[in-house]
This record gives sequence, structure tokens and C-alpha cells, in this order.
Amino acid sequence: MNVVFDFGAVLFNWQPDQLISRHFPALADSPEQLRQMARNIFSHEDWQNFDRGVVTVEDVITRTASRLDLHEPALTRLIASIPDHLIPIEQSLALLIQLVQRRQQQSDVRLYYLSNMPEPIARVLQQRHEFLQGFDGGIFSGDVKLIKPDPGIYAMLENRFSLEPVDTVFIDDLQANIDVAKSRGWQGIHFQSPQQAEVALAAVFSSQVGTKSP
Repeated sequence: MNVVFDFGAVLFNWQPDQLISRHFPALADSPEQLRQMARNIFSHEDWQNFDRGVVTVEDVITRTASRLDLHEPALTRLIASIPDHLIPIEQSLALLIQLVQRRQQQSDVRLYYLSNMPEPIARVLQQRHEFLQGFDGGIFSGDVKLIKPDPGIYAMLENRFSLEPVDTVFIDDLQANIDVAKSRGWQGIHFQSPQQAEVALAAVFSSQVGTKSP
């Protein structure tokens, strides 16, 4: 079984409203105001193009600050702090380690990642977190000029690592990304919590064993 992890809000903490509150405290009047600003920054085409690797960090800072009338140095500090904000979720990391150990003992699992991540942030995470070496491979959007839920990035992961869709399960916090995975024949787990994902993944493994010929 190929287990494919998303990173943000699955393996790593991702709470952009906290980032905005820290760097733009004047916008912290209400949770809804923070959520709206998070959407305005991180769900906009400018940030998606940064994720896609077709604009530089300098460009996304300039465009976003101008579009939203934000203090550019504060926005620069916010973006620079993202790698520090992306702290591994302890229970998700424990699940990953369990799977690494299972691979060592049973050889019935391979581990991959598929993450919308700008190239500069991806490089910092790879340098900081040794446990990422436990993956058999993966794709960051910023490296390939494609982002989820574009089917092309799923096809690229399949082709690059010879993944059989029927033997692949994707764990992601966004239903739209899971829907595309399922349309390609993958199984999908819509991440709600580490505990829920672990139970769902155990069910996937059990069903796989049950379908094998004796």
C-alpha cells in the first residue's frame, strides 16, 4: 500500500490566523476578521502562484501588500516565519513513525508526500526535519509548477514513483484534494484528526488484506 501524506494541517501545524494575529495585531479584533484575512492572503491566486513556483517570494509580498494595503515589512516577517510555524503535529508524526517501522518489518507499505508548498519553505523543512528522510519520495508543488487539486500533480506522483492508483491512499485535510485523488482511483482519507486518520488508515489496510487471494 502506498500512503501519501499532505503536509500542512496533516503532518505539520498550519493555523494561518495565528500568524496574522502575531504579525498584524490590529487585525485581531475578531476570529472572523482573522479568518477572512487568512483567506485573502493564502487562498488568493497570488499565493497559489507562489505555491506553484511561478512567482518569487518578493513578488508575492509586493502584490499581496499592495492588494490588501498591508505593511510590507510586517508581511515579509510573516512569510519568513512560516517554517517556524510549521511544527510537526505530535500524533501525526507518531503515525508516520509507526508506518516507517511497519515498512521495515513487513515491507507492505511505501510512504510519499504530495504538498502544496513554495520551494523556499519546502527547502527549509527538508533541512530542519530529519524524519522527512523516512519518506520514499514525494512532490512539492513549487518544484513542479503544479498545485493540488490539478490532476496533473497526482499523475506526476504516480508516474515518478510507479504508483498503482488502486494501491494508493491519500491523507489530506481538504475534501477537494481527496475528491481528485478518488477520481484517479486512489483511496482517500479526509483528515480531521490524527486519531481519526489512524483509524481510517487501519481500515484501509484491513480491507486490502481481505481482498487478497488466499
